[in-house]
Amino acid sequence: MSYQVYKVVHLIGAFALFLAIGGLFLHAINGGTRDSNASRKLVAISHGVALFIVLLGGFGMLARLGITGAFPGYIWFKLVIWLVMGAIIAIPYRVPSLARPLWLLLPFIGGLAAWAAIYKPFT
Repeated sequence: MSYQVYKVVHLIGAFALFLAIGGLFLHAINGGTRDSNASRKLVAISHGVALFIVLLGGFGMLARLGITGAFPGYIWFKLVIWLVMGAIIAIPYRVPSLARPLWLLLPFIGGLAAWAAIYKPFT
């Protein structure tokens, strides 16, 4: 597959990831609990599949760029963001008071990932 196909796969995964996380956070902001969320399994599955798709697309792009072996710093930075996005799903029901500020912060986290991909700092 071409670099462009992997980029589209990566972006689809990112969109799905933000959809799942945003929906979960919005439910918590509106006073919802883990037990009252009828779509909890759907959100969790969507979150996990989206994380996998993001990773698949990202590593596919790296392969097309010929980056094997030691990763540049910006890739490590994006992997840390990926880990944060994987763990963030546990926060809204455990600490509901953080749901609103984190929901507002999510676009900036995505922006950081985009910034790292475009400008490739830490190389």
